[in-house]
Amino acid sequence: MAVNEDTSLETETADDGEFRMSLTVAIDDVGPCKKHVRVTVPQSDIEHYYGEAVGEMIDTADVPGFRQGRAPRKLVERRFRDELAGQVKQKILIESLEQVAEDNDLDPINEPDLDVDSIELPEDSDLEYEFDVEVRPDFELPAYDGLKVDRPVRDVADDDVAAYQKRFLSQYGELQDKDAAAEAGDFISVNAKFTAGDRDLNKATELLTELKPILRFQDAELDGYADLMDGSASGDVRETDVTISQESENVPMRGETVHATFEVVGVKQLELPELNRDFLQRIGYETEEDLQEDIRSMLERQLTYQQRQSARAQVIEQITESATWDLPEQLVTRQTENALRREILEMQQAGFTTHEIQSRENEIRQQAITKTRQALKEHFVLDKVATTEEIDVTPPDIEAEIQLMAAQAGESPRRVRARLVKTGMIDNLEAQIRERKAVDVILERAEYVEVPMEAPAEDQVHAVQMAICSDAETTVAVDEAAEVDIATGDLNK
Repeated sequence: MAVNEDTSLETETADDGEFRMSLTVAIDDVGPCKKHVRVTVPQSDIEHYYGEAVGEMIDTADVPGFRQGRAPRKLVERRFRDELAGQVKQKILIESLEQVAEDNDLDPINEPDLDVDSIELPEDSDLEYEFDVEVRPDFELPAYDGLKVDRPVRDVADDDVAAYQKRFLSQYGELQDKDAAAEAGDFISVNAKFTAGDRDLNKATELLTELKPILRFQDAELDGYADLMDGSASGDVRETDVTISQESENVPMRGETVHATFEVVGVKQLELPELNRDFLQRIGYETEEDLQEDIRSMLERQLTYQQRQSARAQVIEQITESATWDLPEQLVTRQTENALRREILEMQQAGFTTHEIQSRENEIRQQAITKTRQALKEHFVLDKVATTEEIDVTPPDIEAEIQLMAAQAGESPRRVRARLVKTGMIDNLEAQIRERKAVDVILERAEYVEVPMEAPAEDQVHAVQMAICSDAETTVAVDEAAEVDIATGDLNK
């Protein structure tokens, strides 16, 4: 364990007249990116802050036998010392923590683990307190000028526009009961049950699924789902095994094989809306050509997003090769959900559909720990690049992003901003913009080689918002969105 020697800081007054504390500080390394800090505040500093507090109170203190503001200072100090203790303690802690961070180059990731309530100001001795704090990793930033990067390129074809238009219109389609057996592209409502040996893991009632090759849960993927359910009809039961992801939140079940049973409740077929004038105007377009033009523009944005993600991945891989330092497990766990939300935010900005985003969310959840650990290392590297390049995020930067998100979602910017603030994602947005600016700096200085991009593959995945394994022995995990779909036939949820 690395230990910093105790450092005593002489009491002094800065050039601007600000009082500086004469702290004694000891800092130990107690884990990856984690420090244990012991601080001693001498009694002379405590008395200084008591003196300041008393001086501020003298003019308003009510002391029997004296007019307001005329009581002797010593009397006021004795009479109100206990009353002022909390105020003085708070000020001492705040200013000593700031001075410790400044004088010792601490760069905390979050608030220190400090039990303020347990700290009491001593009557006639020094104040001692200690805490653990997670700090940013200390590393040498690798060279990032002139990196070699492949840029995948392709044109948006008419077939791409037609395929996306069908997916787009499916959001406004209606599900109709189908008498015939299920086939690829149909929707089936199933009662699903998952077991491990004699133990029930989870179940879902009337879970709406589309017959696609892969059925993706939050903690597993069932490959071959379309083949399994092909030709099924109401009342049929199909069974298979599925393996739980190695990064499932249910640690004991990671990598385990569970048994899945699907009882078909009904078969449904999606009918797309007629592209007449009334429908087009309802969704904000005058003509089908306007819709197709908007789709083409959206696909081009997605192409730019994919090019950027490819270039970003190559850049990140190159500049994080030397990032072999460890991170605290608590930090990784805490940031898992944060990393997920940020990627979803990027996909929303690029115009991906709700289904595509849900599919990606489930995929991320299955690899959350590894992905988050890597994402954190990327964040620290890009943050250091941003600091080196003096990159800032301005209010107009944030407003521009909100305006774009609002336009793509068909919402008012005020509503989008309110949702971001309410969910705590406004900070994610600011961090995302700053990192993107850092990547932009690297990409501007990179050397590119254009390579052909493969045509987008047909969507093979249907994602559902449920995990096969749950903390409870038996729970009912009904897909609420599916229940609404079955009742209304409206996929635009």
